[in-house]
Amino acid sequence: MDKKPFKPKKSGPDNNKKNIKNVGFIALIILIGMIIFAATGQPDNLREVAFSDVITRANEGEIAKIEVKNNDLEITNKGEDQPSQKSQKEPGSSIYEQGLENRDVEVSVKNDSGNSFWLNLASGVIPVLIIGGFLFYMLRSAQGQGNQAMSFGKSKARLYGNEKDKVTFKDIAGSKEEKSDLQEVVEFLKFPKKFEAIGAKIPKGVLLVGPPGTGKTMLARAVAGEANAPFFSISGSEFVEMFVGVGASRVRDLFAKAKKNAPCIIFIDEIDAVGRKRGSGMGGGHDEREQTLNQILVEMDGFEQGTNVIVLAATNRADVLDSALQRPGRFDRKVNIGLPDRKDREAILKIHFEKKPLHKSVDLDALAAKSAGSSGADLANIANEAAIVAARNSRKEITQDDVTAAFEKVAIGPERKGKIMSDKEKELTAYHEAGHAIVGHVLPESDMVHKVTIIPRGGTGGVTWFIPPEDRSYHSILEYKDILGRMLGGRIAEEVVYGRGHVTNGAGDDLRKAAELARDMVINQGMGQKLKDQVFHVDEGMMMERMVHEKQYSDETAKIIDDEVEALITEAAKRAREVIKANRDKLEELKDRLIKKETVEAEEVLEILKGSTLPKSVA
Repeated sequence: MDKKPFKPKKSGPDNNKKNIKNVGFIALIILIGMIIFAATGQPDNLREVAFSDVITRANEGEIAKIEVKNNDLEITNKGEDQPSQKSQKEPGSSIYEQGLENRDVEVSVKNDSGNSFWLNLASGVIPVLIIGGFLFYMLRSAQGQGNQAMSFGKSKARLYGNEKDKVTFKDIAGSKEEKSDLQEVVEFLKFPKKFEAIGAKIPKGVLLVGPPGTGKTMLARAVAGEANAPFFSISGSEFVEMFVGVGASRVRDLFAKAKKNAPCIIFIDEIDAVGRKRGSGMGGGHDEREQTLNQILVEMDGFEQGTNVIVLAATNRADVLDSALQRPGRFDRKVNIGLPDRKDREAILKIHFEKKPLHKSVDLDALAAKSAGSSGADLANIANEAAIVAARNSRKEITQDDVTAAFEKVAIGPERKGKIMSDKEKELTAYHEAGHAIVGHVLPESDMVHKVTIIPRGGTGGVTWFIPPEDRSYHSILEYKDILGRMLGGRIAEEVVYGRGHVTNGAGDDLRKAAELARDMVINQGMGQKLKDQVFHVDEGMMMERMVHEKQYSDETAKIIDDEVEALITEAAKRAREVIKANRDKLEELKDRLIKKETVEAEEVLEILKGSTLPKSVA
């Protein structure tokens, strides 16, 4: 492959400004030097003598040469090579008219008026030129700022498409259904006439919806790579500025550039930044965000057939988008990108570990099984952390221990072994984590215990880690209730051992998550007792938007919701209490093991909890 000829880097605006400043500085130094030279004249070491004495000595033959410069005289005595004295004659007549009679004295006349003229001219003109140049530079700077202000409404979209390492569908593991849906977009861009010949209209927009880190941006770039088309990328927040009309101007400029580069793709990341529902009552008719959204709607609906420009947009909040964006003729397609399943996770891990030296003991399939619920970004982070751990330990290959340490660091946070706990705090933490483990192990619909540790990790004092045995798409009421029970297991264990008056704030995060889960069960899942099969929408927008929107249910219903949440929490605490009391000996045994070893793995936990019982009142 032929190498491209080397092209020197062009000097940018910053370099030009620096060069101008350097030239101005040098010119200023020259000006100061010339002014000093003009003021002081050429320095000399000649001794001043009286003119009458010069005439007397010249007539007596003691002077060999007199050099006349205007009215100044430089005298060279006999036996000397250079002038040693100076004097001045009277102006208006020659030195002979003023008394010089000895014709043997060499008299030379130098007219210095020319040099004085140029020196005076330079002293007068150069300052004017420098001041004029400085004013010109200031005007150019002001004009540059004016041009920058004029370009304020230009699009900041970045153009891709000429990279050597383009992203294609082969570079993306998993997501077969999503790639299949987007493959049609590639065909529209590559073979538009095939679809137009049969009367099919090219879709104008594709909305990519999915949780953060699932690869929405990567899929959009893969579409451009597959179609070999230019790719304009911009974030939704880059349209909106504090000045009214700037966002709409940038939208117009972006779509104008796209039409010139057709067939191409416009990718707007986080479109919910400008695409939220209109009519909230905030900002009035001059709301900058709404004007930007209106311009996007107009540009998309105004596309001419055959321009071959497709808009891809990504968001993880499709529920807050304006309905006009999602109607046919705007975003015709919606591609849901979910979290990868076990098979896809393994494929993603293989891609991220492909260029990293792996020891033969590393089991990526087991890691894929344990990492349920992880996004592609999470898996990439695990691979990178594993390489960092191996390098820190001066290993040339990534081992299974490195992968495990990286997975735990990403999933539950880094260990904080430097934090010192007293024996009492260590015992309390051990009881707390043992309570989580026992309740989660005994309740039938709970997940499996993976690890229990009293070493602080992240922002917690200890961790009891549960991992589901398989990926799940649906969760039952019984499963949620068992999860609530194990969340409260730590607080209940403290209460059973130390009494209600000695419970600590260590369960604060557990209680918050339990309350969120219970409220979600009642409001969003219809799993309440009194409010069966009813869902109550809660606007999750900005606080001011929630204030102006009318609540979807009455105050009486809100009180019933609160009662339902309280009932679920109370029931979960009761079940956890009965499980712990029925297995108090197992609680003590696991507590002692945690104090001794600090970390207990899944196999050891199962061995300790073997024989634990589920009370009939809980089943």
